[in-house]
Amino acid sequence: MAATSIPAAAAVPKHKYYQRFDRIDRAMHALLMITFIGCTITGLPPLFADHAWAVSLAKLLGGFSGCALIHRVCAAIMIVVFAGHVVRVFVEAVTKNGILGTLWGPKSMVPQPQDIIDAYRHVRWFVGAGPRPTFDRYTYWEKFDYWAVFWGMFIIGGSGLMLWFPTVFSQVLPGWIFNIATVVHGEEALLAVGFIFTIHFFNGHLRPEKFPMDLVIFTGRIPEHELKEERTKEYERLVKEGGLAAIEATPPSNLAKYFGWYVGGTAVILGTLTIVFIVYSVIL
Repeated sequence: MAATSIPAAAAVPKHKYYQRFDRIDRAMHALLMITFIGCTITGLPPLFADHAWAVSLAKLLGGFSGCALIHRVCAAIMIVVFAGHVVRVFVEAVTKNGILGTLWGPKSMVPQPQDIIDAYRHVRWFVGAGPRPTFDRYTYWEKFDYWAVFWGMFIIGGSGLMLWFPTVFSQVLPGWIFNIATVVHGEEALLAVGFIFTIHFFNGHLRPEKFPMDLVIFTGRIPEHELKEERTKEYERLVKEGGLAAIEATPPSNLAKYFGWYVGGTAVILGTLTIVFIVYSVIL
C-alpha cells in the first residue's frame, strides 16, 4: 500500500494569534524607548563627570555639548510622543471607547480596586500561600509602569524645560527654584532609569516565562496560548462576548520578530550596562 502524504499545513498546525497592540501603539512605544535610552546615555555623563567612563562616553557623543544637543532632541521627541498619546486617548474616549470605558472597566489603564486584590494575590502566590492569580487585559504592574511615565514627564520633563529655557521661566519664577530643578531633574531621572532598566525590563522580558524577549510590543500580536495563560480573564471575557474573531491576526513576520529580538535585545543590554556603571559610580 502506498503511503499517503500529509500536507505540510495539516502536519504542522499553525498557532492562532490575536492583535494586542496596533501600529500606533508600537510606533509610540518604539519612539519612547529610543528617546528614553537617548536621554539616559546623554544625561549620565554630566551627572558622573568625575568618572573616567562618563568622560569617555561624552567624547564618543561629541563632548558634553554634543550630549546636551542629543539630550534635548530626544527630550523634545519624547514630549511630542507623550502629548500625541494623551490627545489620542482623549479622542478615542470621546469617539470610540466612551469616557466611562476609558476611566473604568477591563480596558481601562486607570488603577481599580481589582488591581489591589490582584497585587495581594500575587504576593501570596510568590510566597507559596495561594494559587497564581489570573489577569485581564492590563495587570497592576503594567498600570504602574504606564502612570510612571506621566509622573516622569511632569517632574523630569517639567524641570528639564526649566533648565533648557531658564530665561523664559525666570520671568515668572524665583532664581532659587532653578537649583531645585537641577537636583530634581537628575535624581528623578536616576530613579526612572533604575526602575525601567531593572523592574520594567524584568517584568517585560527577563522573567522565566518571557525570557529572553517578549515580542508582543514589537509585533503587536500575542499567541493564543499566552492569551489563555497570562490574560485568562480577558480571554474568557472575549469568548463570552464573541470578540475573539474580531482581533484574530496573522502570525508575526520574521522581519518583525528579528526587529524585536535585535532592537529589544540591544535595549536590554544597554540598560544593563547603564545600571552597572551607575552602581559602580555610586559605590566607588
